[in-house]
Amino acid sequence: MAQKVATRMTSDGWEIVDTSGFLHLIGPLWQRQVDGVNEYALVAEDKHHNRRGLVQGGVIMTLADRSCGMTARHVSGKPHMATVQFDTHFVEAGKIGETLVSRPHVVRTTRSLIFITTEVKVENRVIAMASGVFKILKSE
Repeated sequence: MAQKVATRMTSDGWEIVDTSGFLHLIGPLWQRQVDGVNEYALVAEDKHHNRRGLVQGGVIMTLADRSCGMTARHVSGKPHMATVQFDTHFVEAGKIGETLVSRPHVVRTTRSLIFITTEVKVENRVIAMASGVFKILKSE
């Protein structure tokens, strides 16, 4: 099954993002560019289910947070960010087997903060909306 998913994702232009830590446990996380904008995806597997058999809300939040954070790093050119605020609104449930896609949008950038929103979608269906504020950290 995993090979079928990987073949489908790759044929649709997705590449696996190199991850570690917590994200590595829930991944793989996928990335591609469409019309110059980065999109991020996670294919919901059985390991992502909640007690009702749907995608756990924390998985959706993690995808949204990580995709917004990666976008913040990309637009700032800085390697280190910290999420200082993150709000998520669940609109509809995600189902196991579906591909969850986040396409972050930068709302505003200051010298130290980046404001970003995203929708997590399954095809044309919005399952969550999120917005975050990311702090640009000084290089160590």
